[in-house]
Amino acid sequence: MAFSAHSGQSPQKKQGFKILADNRKASFLYEILEKHEAGMVLTGPEIKSIRSGRINLSDGYAVIKNGEALLLNVHISPYEKASYENKDPLRSRVLLLHKNEIMRLFGKVKEKNLTLVPLKIYLKNGRAKVEIALVKGKKIHDKRESIKEKEQKREIERAFKNRR
Repeated sequence: MAFSAHSGQSPQKKQGFKILADNRKASFLYEILEKHEAGMVLTGPEIKSIRSGRINLSDGYAVIKNGEALLLNVHISPYEKASYENKDPLRSRVLLLHKNEIMRLFGKVKEKNLTLVPLKIYLKNGRAKVEIALVKGKKIHDKRESIKEKEQKREIERAFKNRR
């Protein structure tokens, strides 16, 4: 059986990958050292709310307690059609990582005074995943450099655009 090269779906949909929430402030506020993919333990109404894009990552962070990785301060709005199953929107959620990953991250967080921050939440083959990053806080002068680099990139793009 032969399949056509173009099935009418975007490449994102073909691979089963769809970004639902993005933490854009993280790259400005922190220096990203490592990224990890983790699953999340969610209830039914929470996953429905996430699929509809009603999630806020801006103040979220992750901690490791008692050998478990927990996602804290991530706001998932209550699903309006669920009545009694709605949980607290800011409750802590367990992250699904391998034990050796959790222990390695725990060591780095304690030793080097780093933080775990969620960068984005996406669907991968129908399952909600969170990309967490091991980050180090930027100083004020680092933020100024980031702004300067961004402005230089914009000026270069404008120059190329005006040349055409």
